[in-house]
This record gives sequence, C-alpha cells and structure tokens, in this order.
Amino acid sequence: MLLDVRDVHVHYHKVAALKGVSLQVPSGGIVTIIGANGAGKSTTLRSISGLVRPSSGEIHFEGERIDHLPAEQIVARGIAHVPEGRRVFPDLSVEENLRIGAFLRSDKAQIERDIERIFQRFPRLKERRTQWARTLSGGEQQMVAIGRALMSGPKLLLLDEPSMGLSPVMVQEISRIVADIVETGVPVVLVEQNAGLALRLASYAYVLEIGSVAVEGPAAELKTNDHVRRAYLGA
Repeated sequence: MLLDVRDVHVHYHKVAALKGVSLQVPSGGIVTIIGANGAGKSTTLRSISGLVRPSSGEIHFEGERIDHLPAEQIVARGIAHVPEGRRVFPDLSVEENLRIGAFLRSDKAQIERDIERIFQRFPRLKERRTQWARTLSGGEQQMVAIGRALMSGPKLLLLDEPSMGLSPVMVQEISRIVADIVETGVPVVLVEQNAGLALRLASYAYVLEIGSVAVEGPAAELKTNDHVRRAYLGA
C-alpha cells in the first residue's frame, strides 16, 4: 500500500477536526474523499502533506512513517498537494509558478524537459507562459496549480476541490487532466464537493462526516448506497 493513514486525530486548539480517520491509497488509480463542508476532508489532506500535525495516529508512505516530518521533507519523499483555492503566486508568471514546484530538485536538464512536458499537457499555459498568474481564469489557475505540483515529480498527488468555482466545461477539462495524470502512473487522492463527479472518477471512496469515516467502499458501490445517494447525490 502506497499510503496508509491510521487512526489519525487532528485538533485545532480544542476543536476536534479529525476523529480517528483511517484510509489507504494503493499505488495506482484515484481514491476520493467526499463529504459536506466541515467534515474534515481538507484537514485529512493537510495532515498527509504535513501542513497540520496529527494529535495522534500514524501516517505511513511507502512503508515509512511521515507524520512527524516537516512539509518540505514530505514533498521531497514524493507527495505533492494542490490546495483548495489553487493558491498560485499572483504576481509571478505562469512559467515562474511552475518552476517553483521544482524548488527541491537539482536535476536541471530534467526540470527543463518536465517544463516542456507540462506545456504539452496544458497547451493553454504554454500560450500564457509569460503572463502573470493573477490575470488567468479560474480554470487556467487550476492548471497552473496542478502543473506546479507535477513539477515536484510526485509519487502521489493530493487534489483539494479542483472543480470548485469552475464552469461545467472547465470541470470536464480538469476531470480529463486528472484521469490523464493517473494514466501516467501517478495515483491521486481527490477531495471533491461534487460527489457525483468524484465517484465517476475514483475507484475507491471514503465518506467523511464530522471528522470520521462514515462509509467506505468501491466508488461504483457507493453510487448505489442509499445513505450516499440521499446525502450527497441528491437522490
């Protein structure tokens, strides 16, 4: 198992955000985490990437415990996190944003090849490579954020609400991009408010409710789960 999250608890001051979350991510495919606002989805990703420290529990990546490591060491081990809201550097160009993703790398020739590979995957970004990130549309900024994460050379990609605030056409484009990333051999943990979209893309799903895993199983099965259908799919 590539990633193993074991009974993780996270507190913000005295408020419990996660209450014993356990999940596993294999070395291929998409695992999704769905749930209502405030359920703990983003906190789960932040605990994996080292942005918040678990109060208790363990997180193992490639068999190594990582929950005690600082975020930059977790990135160096191969976990890249695309946060909610994209968080691009607004007054840097598209290309400068992408190069920041490679800040821990020293393989200059491969970095240049990867930049060109990103531009092949996102032709729109190549057209705007010298443009300030703040002048891009929301969908284009999401492409920059994903491209920046890919520039770290990840073994696992964490995506937090990639479809949020985007047009239906751009949502479909981002969905295609995520599926393409998985096809290249990079597994994805997808946090997504749009449960229908998430369950279509993923092979396995976890439903978080008030900081705990309420339901889990193959995504195809969760589509027909009565509780999931009523609470998240509008059925």
